[in-house]
Amino acid sequence: MFWDYHVHNPEGIHALLHLFGQRGIPASLRNIVGYSVHTYTMTRDDGEVVYVKWHLKPEAGVKTLDAETAIRLAGTEPDYHVKDLFNAIEKGEYPTWLLYVQVIKPEDIAHAPIDIFDNTFTWPHEKYPLRRIGRLTLNRNPDNYFEDIEQAAFSPSNMVPGIGPSADMVLQARMFAYPDAARYRLGVNYQQLPSNRPHVKVYNPYERDGRARIDGNYGGDPNYVSSELRPVRISSRHAVPTHEEWQGKVQVYTASGITDKDFEQPRILWGIIQREGAAQEFLDNICPTLLDIGEKLQQQVFEYFAMVDSGLAKAMREEVSKRMQGTVEVT
Repeated sequence: MFWDYHVHNPEGIHALLHLFGQRGIPASLRNIVGYSVHTYTMTRDDGEVVYVKWHLKPEAGVKTLDAETAIRLAGTEPDYHVKDLFNAIEKGEYPTWLLYVQVIKPEDIAHAPIDIFDNTFTWPHEKYPLRRIGRLTLNRNPDNYFEDIEQAAFSPSNMVPGIGPSADMVLQARMFAYPDAARYRLGVNYQQLPSNRPHVKVYNPYERDGRARIDGNYGGDPNYVSSELRPVRISSRHAVPTHEEWQGKVQVYTASGITDKDFEQPRILWGIIQREGAAQEFLDNICPTLLDIGEKLQQQVFEYFAMVDSGLAKAMREEVSKRMQGTVEVT
């Protein structure tokens, strides 16, 4: 099913090259790069809006594991990553990440080399450089794992004033789906749990009632906004930009519009993998997943990667053939 999905949804091949490449298995959660994936907006007090993508780069550097070590750890120490992060924080070796944003102004969207709302593309760094704006530090472990971790409900719809969504279709879907999943998993009032409630009290009278209400339920206040009975101060920063102008046709997620442009960035990444001497590592990671699927699907996968590079597809064919014939020693 994994490969059937990808050959029929080929826009994800850039992610596959990352997954099976030399950075596919992090050595530690402290050494992994974080990406927002989606395009967001940032709004100033005066209403000016820009589009951004977020990047978190570990100050300890990017470190990875080879597949053999990862397989051993999966069997001998399945909680390896959790323990590594917990122990580092306990020892005071607080992991830190530098926070960067890439920025595009609304008037520059039409001239962008890619669709800035399509999260299968990365924004070219040479055209939209990273701007450092802060640092993230993890300096405390949870007191109660169930309460603080297992009851946590993260969602891209949790935004503070000044940060907002964009026309990114996958982001729009996740803004709806994640809270819906949290309501199913934790209950309709999951945002009142200590791990999810805001540190600064938020007055939101139209989100009330339901099972397990534990905060007074706003008493007798009206359950609507714009009331003289209980005036509410509205932030001057818009959560949702008001300048949007929709042009062209609306596409559904099943729209078939794959072109050669979808393979330009994967080709660049494959070139990087080769220059870093990690081509064989890529083959060692990906080819075992192709051994137990049907021959027709195998050929479809080879044709899929040939759209990135014919030499890559040829190398995959040869490696899979050797492994199926038992001529490759697998450690």
